[in-house]
Amino acid sequence: MDLYAFPPIAGLLDGAHAVLMALAALLEPLIGVASAAAAVVLVTLLVRAALIPVGISQAKAEQTRSRLAPKLAALQQKHKNNPERLQRETMALYGEEGTTPFAGCLPMLVQAPIVGVIYALFILPTIAGHPNALLEQTFFGVPLGSSLAGQIAAGALTPAGLLVFGVVIAGIALVGEITRRVFQPSPPAGGTATAGRADAAALTGAGGASAALTAPGVIRALGVLQFLTAVIAIFVPLAAALYLFVTVAWTLVQRVLLRRRYPLAAVRTA
Repeated sequence: MDLYAFPPIAGLLDGAHAVLMALAALLEPLIGVASAAAAVVLVTLLVRAALIPVGISQAKAEQTRSRLAPKLAALQQKHKNNPERLQRETMALYGEEGTTPFAGCLPMLVQAPIVGVIYALFILPTIAGHPNALLEQTFFGVPLGSSLAGQIAAGALTPAGLLVFGVVIAGIALVGEITRRVFQPSPPAGGTATAGRADAAALTGAGGASAALTAPGVIRALGVLQFLTAVIAIFVPLAAALYLFVTVAWTLVQRVLLRRRYPLAAVRTA
């Protein structure tokens, strides 16, 4: 069953598509043939701006987990042979702080369908039974419905296409590298942990488990995952690649700003 053919979802997509194309028409006198690509970027920015409260909620949850990490580690050590007692004490600790171990998860679930609908606009060839007009538009002569992999396979890759796809995919990879350097957990060297180790402790809620996240092999794997979006951008339509580029760039800037506003507690190691 095609989920996007389900009437409520198809109707939602059709409405979003109409808004997107109307925005492209408004931008055309100012930008010309690049108006559709500009509309993709603008809509992505508007969606990410609307989801700022989600990012704030997640940042607060990470800060709380990092602050509780030492206490949770102590509980884990104290009740390591009594899982039921450990669970009760852990929930009690979170209750004292007015939060839960799952704080920040609900906002992520809320944003998932929103992001899914927007992303579908940039990959589906048909919407509600009619062609997706967005994918018929071009950006510097490159169809928004074409992908780098598809153009290479068809032997239709032009210098303009190589340049456009190259800039977008390289931009995504660059953002991934910056994200890796800024947020990747680093192996502890004693004393006070780095912000990266605090990140790991915040994610796990316990010092023992965070050590696993800072193992060299896991760190390398996390670094590789930062570039997965760039790989995906090779195979999706250019419109979706633009969406991914704007999304990862926005996410990086937002995370940096929110980390400054809601810094993680330092995690002390033996």
